Amino acid sequence: MAGLNKAMLIGRLGKDPEVITFDNGGKKMTVSLATSERYRDRDGNWQEQTEWHNIIAWSNLANDVAEGRRNYVKGDLMFVEGRIKTRQYTDSQGNTRYITEIVADKMNLISKSGTNPEQRSEAPPYVDNKSVSGESNHENTPSGTSEDDLPF
Repeated sequence: MAGLNKAMLIGRLGKDPEVITFDNGGKKMTVSLATSERYRDRDGNWQEQTEWHNIIAWSNLANDVAEGRRNYVKGDLMFVEGRIKTRQYTDSQGNTRYITEIVADKMNLISKSGTNPEQRSEAPPYVDNKSVSGESNHENTPSGTSEDDLPF
């Protein structure tokens, strides 16, 4: 039976991506990604738990970052899709260590650092105060349209 190894994360970059170029010209990009979860504890207080993920990418994705076609920076809100990989290495004291990474196949920018994705609409929201006051409020109608032009 075949298995499925798929990770999909949305979080903020913890640092600017780093790209390493190998002797053969291949590239590897590394970056950390923070995902957070908010919940209420038993006392009703909000708690936030943050998980840090090591993200790596090879070939085209790493090349795009290295050559500036993808300009990701610390704090950017990202969607990352890839697979989970655990590898082992020996540290300088001779101890065997394990590290779990997400090998990214896709990285898509949701919003740049310091911007809120909910605040990116181009037009102001239309507010119809007819139901409240009995009259139409044309001040809140987007410019260049009348109430008859709106699809709702």
